[in-house]
Amino acid sequence: MKYMRKKLLTSTIIMVMIILSTACNRMDDRYEKGDKGAPVPDELHPVVEENKNMLVEQAADSDIEVVITDGIRSVDEQNELYAEGRSAEGDIVTNAKGGESYHNYGLAIDFALRDADGEIIWDTEYDGNDNGQADWFEVAGIAKDLGFEWGGEWESSPDYPHLQMDFGLSIDQLQNGWRPKDDAAATAE
Repeated sequence: MKYMRKKLLTSTIIMVMIILSTACNRMDDRYEKGDKGAPVPDELHPVVEENKNMLVEQAADSDIEVVITDGIRSVDEQNELYAEGRSAEGDIVTNAKGGESYHNYGLAIDFALRDADGEIIWDTEYDGNDNGQADWFEVAGIAKDLGFEWGGEWESSPDYPHLQMDFGLSIDQLQNGWRPKDDAAATAE
């Protein structure tokens, strides 16, 4: 009996190792690993850029004018935003310090709407195309169909203007040099 348990345990360990090896190989196919000090990108990831443009076009097809208010941010810019409402005047606009935001890695954008008067607005109830649905939520739906995660659905601290594609990478992984490959379109899950 003791021999059977040992054999079962050994078989289980081998199976787990095979599964982990397969998962790691899949990760290696989808991501690039740089050094912990790997430079942060200075532009949006190509897949994010492409889907941002499709978002603007598809919203326009529904008579909604989307304005991209923010894309990639430097670590310094992120720290300046984090200081607002804390050590600088203004309201708190982010809970992410420099290096803790998907914006810092070219994987996030923020949006607003342009109303009929040409003003840029953040009104989540505005229905400029008069179809009985809030334009903001129509845009969020289009974005989600394109593979974006919408910050408006976050349970703690919803961020209604925020859209991101994390490609399965955590902030910790990004801080440690992991980056989605440029052809990661199929991995934007």
